[in-house]
Amino acid sequence: MRRSFRQLATSIAFTLLVVALVSAADSAKSDKTKSQGKLDQATLEKAFSESLSGATLVGSFTTDGNEGKSGDRYQLVSAKKLQGDSWIFTYKAKIGDQMVDLPVPIQVLWAGDTPVMTLTDLTIPGLGTFTARVMFHGDRYAGTWQHGEHGGHMWGKIEKAKATSSNSEKK
Repeated sequence: MRRSFRQLATSIAFTLLVVALVSAADSAKSDKTKSQGKLDQATLEKAFSESLSGATLVGSFTTDGNEGKSGDRYQLVSAKKLQGDSWIFTYKAKIGDQMVDLPVPIQVLWAGDTPVMTLTDLTIPGLGTFTARVMFHGDRYAGTWQHGEHGGHMWGKIEKAKATSSNSEKK
């Protein structure tokens, strides 16, 4: 059980990074096409924040020293900019038998119009200490992660939830 909990903690940190960046990049790209020009930083950040709710990270990760890969699937609830490069990402995680909304402070840096989520030795009580760098472009993400002595690579796509209405829910 201890090993499963460690893997869950690692996956949670990865998911937060990936979902937020991929969704934001998609929204920023869409907005840029509409405006036919370069977006300012405030517009990129707003699009990034708005695009994250309901997004799901669907991808894979590897662990150094292990030839295989494992699948990941995680839902990001929200991403809110605080000030400067500081953001709070809230992720829906299953811990034990309960679903929990887990807020995690994340630094987002920008390479032009491309967001890069960064964690450096971030300790999440009960889960451990994490370091990660995840870059998003379009609907794809790729990065590296470290959780204690374990680390590796991660990559995948972001799926955005489709809007539903009371009429579309009825069959």
